[in-house]
Amino acid sequence: MIPLDAQIRAVLFDIDDTLVDLGTAMARAVRASSAEFVPELSEQEWDRLCWGFQADPEGYYDAFLRGELEFVGQRVARARLAFASVGGGLPDAQVEGWNAAYESEAQRHWQPYPDVLPVLDALDASGIRYGAVSNNVESYQRRKLDIAGLSRISVLVGTDTVGVPKPDPRIFQEGVRQLGFSVSQTLYVGDNLLVDALGATQAGLPALWLNREGLAAESVDGQRWDGPQTSTLAELPEFL
Repeated sequence: MIPLDAQIRAVLFDIDDTLVDLGTAMARAVRASSAEFVPELSEQEWDRLCWGFQADPEGYYDAFLRGELEFVGQRVARARLAFASVGGGLPDAQVEGWNAAYESEAQRHWQPYPDVLPVLDALDASGIRYGAVSNNVESYQRRKLDIAGLSRISVLVGTDTVGVPKPDPRIFQEGVRQLGFSVSQTLYVGDNLLVDALGATQAGLPALWLNREGLAAESVDGQRWDGPQTSTLAELPEFL
């Protein structure tokens, strides 16, 4: 760990794969909703399909953030690419049913990581305010937080709140404004090196990279992270 120099009075969190274990929810939802659209698969093939859906190698979610695809459209595009990797397909006539089954199953598995509730308790005890900034629309992420038992996070900024996604500085700065402190007093914590850690830093916030997977400290476009990082939110109070 590398200590933070700033006097932190508030914390902004990313949501997906930072507070909520979206990866597990997605994998379980894909498996539960997709068996009829792919041939009988081995465990290795299921792992490949789920990885392809989550990794989104063609950048369909980024296309959604740019306004080029609808939310459901990017999900279906990811599913079709993942199904094709194991010899399956998703017919147009069955897209609506598959999407409904996927969404229902995903919501059943929206859960916080085990280190989340204890760290929120610690922040509450210390009088440190907190909120969330997410690259999805505010209403959808509010529902996700509530289902995951995180309704105490009252400050929430989504892509539609200010009309831009991360790493645009304005979305971070709106979260700071709602918490009521300066950018230098508001720590940002997220799992994505480029969008969260580097994006928040470029917006003027001190940032902590939540590196749960032990990834290399270099982003996809070659930018390197030399700031603080941690593998668990349990260490967050020590930074503060």
